[in-house]
Amino acid sequence: MRSRTSILGIVASIALLGSVIPALAAPSARATLAGNVPPWAKSANFKAAANPSDSIGFRIYLGWTDPAAVEALAKAVSDPGSASYGQYLTPQQFRQQFAPSQSQVNAVQSWLRSQGFRVDYTPLNNHYVAAEGSVAQAASAFGTTFGTYSVAGQTLRSPSSDVSLPTSIAGFVSGVVGLDESAALVHTNIALDAPPSAAFVNAPPCSTYWNEKNTTSLTGLPAPLQAPAGYTLPLPMAPCGYVPSQIRGVYGVADSLQGNGQTVAIIDAYASPTIQQDLDQWSANRGMGSTNITQVVAPGTMNRPENKKQDPQGWYGEETLDVEAVHGMAPNAHIVYVGAPNNYQDLDAAMNHVVDRHLASIVTNSYGFPTELLPFGFIKPQEDTLLQGAIEGIGIYFSSGDNSDESMSVGYRTADWPASSPFVTAVGGTSLGVGQSNNRVIETGWGTHTSSLNTTTGAWVDHGWLYGSGGGVSRLFAEPSYQANAVPGSVFAAQGRTGRAIPDIAAFGDPNTGYLIGQTQTFPGGVVKYSEYRIGGTSLSSPIMAGIMALADQAKGSAHGFANPAFYANATSGAFYDVLHQAGAVVRVNYVNSVDASNGLAYRLRTFDQGLSLKTTPGWDDITGLGTPTSAFIGALSH
Repeated sequence: MRSRTSILGIVASIALLGSVIPALAAPSARATLAGNVPPWAKSANFKAAANPSDSIGFRIYLGWTDPAAVEALAKAVSDPGSASYGQYLTPQQFRQQFAPSQSQVNAVQSWLRSQGFRVDYTPLNNHYVAAEGSVAQAASAFGTTFGTYSVAGQTLRSPSSDVSLPTSIAGFVSGVVGLDESAALVHTNIALDAPPSAAFVNAPPCSTYWNEKNTTSLTGLPAPLQAPAGYTLPLPMAPCGYVPSQIRGVYGVADSLQGNGQTVAIIDAYASPTIQQDLDQWSANRGMGSTNITQVVAPGTMNRPENKKQDPQGWYGEETLDVEAVHGMAPNAHIVYVGAPNNYQDLDAAMNHVVDRHLASIVTNSYGFPTELLPFGFIKPQEDTLLQGAIEGIGIYFSSGDNSDESMSVGYRTADWPASSPFVTAVGGTSLGVGQSNNRVIETGWGTHTSSLNTTTGAWVDHGWLYGSGGGVSRLFAEPSYQANAVPGSVFAAQGRTGRAIPDIAAFGDPNTGYLIGQTQTFPGGVVKYSEYRIGGTSLSSPIMAGIMALADQAKGSAHGFANPAFYANATSGAFYDVLHQAGAVVRVNYVNSVDASNGLAYRLRTFDQGLSLKTTPGWDDITGLGTPTSAFIGALSH
């Protein structure tokens, strides 16, 4: 039998990280807080000393008063087999039982002020104290030095050694977020061949449903089109982008379910200034009613102006996709968009804000981090927030990533975090063909090789693997009990370890069989106008599932909360379509300049289910998890 432990014993290699180690020199009255230096902050990557006058913003996180009880309660209220199932706490009840005391918060605030920091904000659950100052102040206060280091093509700041704190407060501090710039490594799980902040237009011909048009529709090519190796002509042209009626049809959603009485929160960085008018126009074009979005910026976050590193405008397409995906599945659900104004470190505050104020019963997130690049002091505080969410009956969904097993991006196989947290639902992506009757013609794992057409010879030139649904086995978390006997041993053998495996479920995500969204975009010459285009990524899969879960909550009459135990309990109930490996491909036409034919056309072959080490197999697999929803999905979860 494979061993399973709680997240309190998160694998031996990091078991001591985040712990407080008393200093040997008693007169200093300080303790070392291990686990707050990222693994990339090592001498081999050192570039230079950090500028002491640079500003620095950080959060000192305080742990829950009884961590073991918090985790036990999170499991109990989420387990359909438990007598406590569904007996969620309110935020007020959670704070009363588990929040750090006000005296602890006061002690941290007092120490920060004594060190010259400006104390910014503490949330209602006392989970952290936010402060700002200079690098020089931080070096003095935390007993360390700061350097800049080369990591993943960026130069980022970090403490050069473990930080220390006065022993009077160190015992209840779980981590310090923001001293290092690990959060700069965040990536959106959105897949497109042009940045969403700039204009992008689908080039014809494309299909409104699967194989409506195929390569016989291509005209004007100077050379006869040849069949790609392993395929026969004609091949389907890529869909122009599916619309809500097609996806609700494929996944068997009843027309009577519209998400009435439900609220879904979306967390991204920044906020699109045109999102409401874009949603209104997109909805009208679909013959749907729109909805008024509530946009929230969590208090206490640090606003930063537009800059090349963070690129606020680059997140606008992400927000547009998430909002229109949720609305398409659950048109009558209320949407709360929480935009962190600083993707370097405010995504954690946005999550805490949603959970601590219980702004919604479902939260969808379309971003992630390569796990081993983060210090444990960054991970543990958000894991605490996720536990609070589970206890309050909030289902938290994360896209599983768009880089397969991450081996081509970070050099080794790993699962993205927070998708790999044992207390979130990780959503993988599929390639989907929707027939003329809104039926499933093909659905398989999303993993794409790309080839370009040599129009002189008519031959295809292979360019190798491009992108695909994330998955695999965590290096940080042990196998949770709800996955016992669900994940095949072959998956653990292929990934070289046993642990929390992702994804849990899946929905369509391949951008070559993607979703049609509408967004105000900037066209050449500075022309700003609304336009629609196809988009995808597991950034699409997660909000699609969040919208469907809003329908499931409506049907049940109550929140499912953290639904993984219920999902795995229904693995054989017919609730999930078992996604199998299927060979397939589409041909898509792109405008060379992304907006019109004035600079010519480019032709691409995009294949299906060609991942890296991840494989689509019968049963649970590390691309699609348990599978995608069937018409029995909502009913099975309602019992």
